[in-house]
Amino acid sequence: MRKINAWLFVTLDSVIEAPEKWVMADDDMFGAIEEDYAKSDTLLLGRRTYETFAASWPERGSEVPNSDWMNNTRKYVASTTLESPEWNNSAVIEGDVAEAVARLKLEDGKDIMVNGSGVLVRTLMHNHLLDELRLFLHPVVVGSGRRLFDDESDPVELALVGSHAYESGVISLTYKPTGASDTDSTVREAQ
Repeated sequence: MRKINAWLFVTLDSVIEAPEKWVMADDDMFGAIEEDYAKSDTLLLGRRTYETFAASWPERGSEVPNSDWMNNTRKYVASTTLESPEWNNSAVIEGDVAEAVARLKLEDGKDIMVNGSGVLVRTLMHNHLLDELRLFLHPVVVGSGRRLFDDESDPVELALVGSHAYESGVISLTYKPTGASDTDSTVREAQ
């Protein structure tokens, strides 16, 4: 069974919106991200993240790290409003997102990567479909913006399975939901 792994850039005050304004990247961090991409052959995105990526990645050439992967990889968008995605290899998930994603996990292939997409990440966690959550915690407080977890988020217990501090001050924190064993039952229900 394929795994679903998500990673997000996040501030100390839990903001995930507009990372291009505050992200502190270095080559070591981008190397870790490239390793995650190499383990994946599918990208799963929420609508907002998809639209942001679709507006910028197709303009980037092969000389830009990860652009070939981003532009050529199969992409699924969780959206009730997006009708016809135009970015190469993109399709909208129709119907129940949890059921559709559970079916994707059963397909042959490498892991499925979720990049950004806070609402989608919360949905996957709520439905016991997320296998790993990796946060790149940036040493900045921005004060306002969309947060990864909001007042309506369900409680979820996570176990820290890895961490790494980068020279930029960013800390990578990798978690597995402790209810990950429930993933199998969710996927079986989708069959």
